[in-house]
Amino acid sequence: MPEAHVIPLRAEEGGAGARPRWRLRAEGPGRRPPRTAGQPPAPSPVEPEPEPTAEPPAWEAALEESLAFVRRRLCGDYTVDEFGFDKDLTDSLLLPALRPLYQKWFRVETIGMHHVPAEGGALVVANHSGTLPLDSMMTAVALHDDHPAKRHLRMLGADLVFRLPVLGALARKQGGTLACNPDAERLMSSGELVGVWPEGFKGIGKPFRDRYKLQRFGRGGFVSAALRTGVPIIPCSIVGAEEIYPKIGDVKPLARLFGAPYFPITPLFPLLGPLGMIPLPSKWYIEFGEPIRTDTYAPADADDPMLVFNLTDQVRETIQHTLYRLLSQRRNAFLG
Repeated sequence: MPEAHVIPLRAEEGGAGARPRWRLRAEGPGRRPPRTAGQPPAPSPVEPEPEPTAEPPAWEAALEESLAFVRRRLCGDYTVDEFGFDKDLTDSLLLPALRPLYQKWFRVETIGMHHVPAEGGALVVANHSGTLPLDSMMTAVALHDDHPAKRHLRMLGADLVFRLPVLGALARKQGGTLACNPDAERLMSSGELVGVWPEGFKGIGKPFRDRYKLQRFGRGGFVSAALRTGVPIIPCSIVGAEEIYPKIGDVKPLARLFGAPYFPITPLFPLLGPLGMIPLPSKWYIEFGEPIRTDTYAPADADDPMLVFNLTDQVRETIQHTLYRLLSQRRNAFLG
């Protein structure tokens, strides 16, 4: 007959006078063997670490953010400053709408972002081009997405911009305001980053043959505003915007009819109708130059026409030379 499997009985010790208690211990695979006197306790089995939970897919996060945005708008849980700037709408809707153009279409590269202060007032002065002012919007995306402090650019625009239906209201929501010294000074004094394009319509509406040749910078009102507030002036040079809508003609009667400064003719517009409004996918570079300090001057120096002229010319020449350098370094307008 086969031998019987022995199940040992072991008494557990209790306190003084306690009756011994007995429990069964089965010997065999998967069971801990009994410990003899003086033997150290066997190590407890190591439990496996729980597997990390998978992150939710991107579409779920995007949907959650969208629903949170709608909830805030319906509940009125957002703020708008005295100039009409709506930070919640800008971060949740306007900048994301421009981001595909910035990242995929124009493939914008920024240079010298460390020259833009992380806090406090400053004035960004840039060249203007491209028939439509997409350069200003791409600069705003650059300063928010590529700057460590994610700064919002408060753009100064002509009154025509704010008279346009829908676009004028959106410009206000994004932080734009009229290009006038009182508004610019109030913004910079409160620590905002302000952007100005002194060439105005002369810059964005110039013929393609004059590309990257800076037009007149006005009377230097932006320099006066910087002197009165003591904020640095940051020259900004944009290469690539000239090629998005090459302007080869101008229909002045139509411009007067629509109350516009010009009615552009490009190789694709109006020949292809609405399709001609699609910008060409040029490669962009935006370089921020070394700041020009104004805090070494007294606010009263803003009324010195010679000083204002010299500083204006210095900013203009800095931007022009930077444009020439960037152009000499690129191989192709569309490949960079």
